[in-house]
Order: sequence, then C-alpha cells, then structure tokens
Amino acid sequence: MRRFTTTVPVVLPVVLSAVILVVAFAWALFPGVFTSADPYSGTDVALQAPNSAHWFGTDAVGRDVLARVIFGARQSLLGALIAVAVGLVLGTLLGLLAGTLRGWVDTVLMRVVDVLLSIPGILLSLSIIILLGFGSLQAAFAVGMTTVAAFARLARSQVMTVANSEFVEAAYGSGATTAQVLARHVLPNSLTPVLALATLQFGTAILQLSILGFLGYGAPPPTPEWGLIIAEGRDFMATSWWLIILPGLAIVAVVMSANYLSQRLQNREGARA
Repeated sequence: MRRFTTTVPVVLPVVLSAVILVVAFAWALFPGVFTSADPYSGTDVALQAPNSAHWFGTDAVGRDVLARVIFGARQSLLGALIAVAVGLVLGTLLGLLAGTLRGWVDTVLMRVVDVLLSIPGILLSLSIIILLGFGSLQAAFAVGMTTVAAFARLARSQVMTVANSEFVEAAYGSGATTAQVLARHVLPNSLTPVLALATLQFGTAILQLSILGFLGYGAPPPTPEWGLIIAEGRDFMATSWWLIILPGLAIVAVVMSANYLSQRLQNREGARA
C-alpha cells in the first residue's frame, strides 16, 4: 500500500505531461481535426469573450483564438525541432572534434564555446536574426545556434570519457582506424546524455521562439504563431484578457510538460549511470 501511494504522485505528472505533448503534436500534424474555424479569416463579432462557439474567444478582427493556437502549434513545434536539430548536430560535431583531436584544436574550439556561453541567449539569437533576416526559419536557426555551445561542451566531456575506455583501446589494438572507432564505439556511447539534453532544450526552444515571435522577429502576420498571437492581443489586455491568458497558458503547459519529461529522463539516465 505504501508503494502504491508513493508511485501514483510520480506517475500522474508523467502521464499528464505526455498527454499534453501528444495533443500539441496532434495539433501540429492534424489541425483541421480539432477545429473547423479558419485561423486567417474573422467572424462578424470581434473581441468576443470565450463561449461555447469560441472556447478561447475571438481577437480584434474576429478570428477564433483557439483555431490560431491550434494551427500555430505547427509553426512553434516545427521551429523548436529545427532549433534542437541545429544545436544537436553542430554542437555534437564540435564536441567530437575537440574531444578527439585535443591539443590546440580542443583549446581553440573550447574558447569559442566559452565566448558563446558568455553571451545571453536572447541577445545572440537577435544578433543572428538581424544578420539573416526575419522569418520563422531564421528564428529557428538563431535559437539553435544559442544551444550549440551547451551541446559541444557536453559532447566533448562524454567523448573524452569514452575515448579512455578499455573497449576503445581494444578496438585500436584490433586494427580499427580512428574513423571506425569514432563511428562504432565513441560516438554511440557518448550520445545518451547529449540526447537527454536535446529533450530539455526542446521546451526551452519553444519558449525562445515564442519570445522572438512576440518581439516580431518570427513568422510574419497573419501567420498563426504562438508568440505572435500574444503580441497581437497585448493592446487589448486590459479589456480582453483571453487574448493573452489563454494562449499563454497553452504555451506554458507545453513548455512545462516538455521540461518535466526531459528532467525525468535525465534523472533516469543518471540513476542508471
């Protein structure tokens, strides 16, 4: 009985977080299944409070807010996946080079990583967007670049640890080349903590993309995007609270769910280690 009472409080948040993420990805993949409203065209009634016909109300031009949140999931989640992929690939590559070649290569790359870590993420992403131009793809790439340093440092640490293992030395002793050892032994055994970090960065990327969209550096209007939806409703916050609160709660729920599941994954991997 004691085991049941201590397990249920842990299982329930995991299930709830998983359900929220599944729903969010379902919104992104099949938005038309969840709403028949057009996220681009408005109705005759603007700034209508939440009701049975419009669960999240309507915005200043009469568009259904829930429909915009549902269709906006594709922009936000796809952008977050691109951002994580950029950070994961580039960061792992830099960490692999630094941990393998070492010497002056390791020194130079880690000094670059230190410089990137010293710059606030939002400032670095804004600088990259200014160079590349505005847009959802540019914002995703910029957010991904802010995570390269964290991935590189973690990958380097893991590569250096695995490279000193006995099975790696045995692989060299059996005649394997450096490329074969890296591909077959070092990289696969170094990726687990890096992938755990990628899951944690996913929620952070959603939040950063929403911030950039709010500031106007993401998808252009009238594209439904979570940060842009909140930005469009800020001028009516005093009289139409649902334009800010309800989309904001949706973003918070998805980000907290992603972060919670990633932390549980990291704790589980840490316990195994």
